Amino acid sequence: MTGWTAADIPDQVGRVAVVTGANSGLGYVTARELARKGARVVLACRSVERGGRAAERVAAEVPGARVEPARLDLADLASVREFADRLPYDRLDLLLNNAGLMAVPYGTTADGFETQFGVNHLGHFALTGLLLPRLLTTPGARIVTVSSFLHALANIDIRDLGSERGYRRWIAYARSKSANLLFTHELARRVGRHGGEVVATAAHPGYAATNLQTAGPRAEGRRGAERMMEAANRVFAQPAEAGALPSLYAATAPGVRPDSFFGPSFAMWRGAPAPSWRAPWTLDDEVARRLWTESVRLTGVSYDALKE
Repeated sequence: MTGWTAADIPDQVGRVAVVTGANSGLGYVTARELARKGARVVLACRSVERGGRAAERVAAEVPGARVEPARLDLADLASVREFADRLPYDRLDLLLNNAGLMAVPYGTTADGFETQFGVNHLGHFALTGLLLPRLLTTPGARIVTVSSFLHALANIDIRDLGSERGYRRWIAYARSKSANLLFTHELARRVGRHGGEVVATAAHPGYAATNLQTAGPRAEGRRGAERMMEAANRVFAQPAEAGALPSLYAATAPGVRPDSFFGPSFAMWRGAPAPSWRAPWTLDDEVARRLWTESVRLTGVSYDALKE
């Protein structure tokens, strides 16, 4: 995979992809490059207006692109169910669980979950489960969940998934990103146990310049912190085009194995996609099973096709 770029994405004609958070940043680049290779891409965005503008941008950059916006609010399980019900395709080749929040002030989702855990993990857990029947019947389907190298800051606390014992924004973010990897680990195990061919894998962008870093400070009116993040993005971060490559590799490259994890090749920070280090706790079978059980309970999405 040395030097792998978006130009190396295999032909995607005839394939259907859903990309969450596709109106900006990594999600936008991911959707655009899949469309460039011929995929029909659903831009799953909280705002249909922003999704529509993103679809227009893709169409301008990639003449003939087949992209369409659809409303998906991962902070509202009713919206997640509505999105799955309205998705008009019987087949689904690629699901890219890309959307996320980082280090935002404490809050709760429409269903009462701590916001970062609710959006970054539970929303995508529910979405994947609701779309799984289509993925299981589509040859060569893949599920890519975007984590972060910052998952290494904290394992989940199965007794306090909602951070009710004390909220620290970066620890809550890290726990949600560890949850992404534990989810991928357990999903890959269950699919394999049931003889399914869907590849569940994960990726992270390293340090990529997007609006993710500034959203938290902006929400709290911390203008100094926002400016500091903007400056760090300019000096240290790689562009979103590079940050999206690990996700695109995980989604399309030949030979990707279940439960693999890809990120930038240089110190997990920047560079071409490569297999990435992950914290040992993200491969803990028992914790992954317990998180799965709690996620089913909290979301009401039961993954009937993978029940044990």
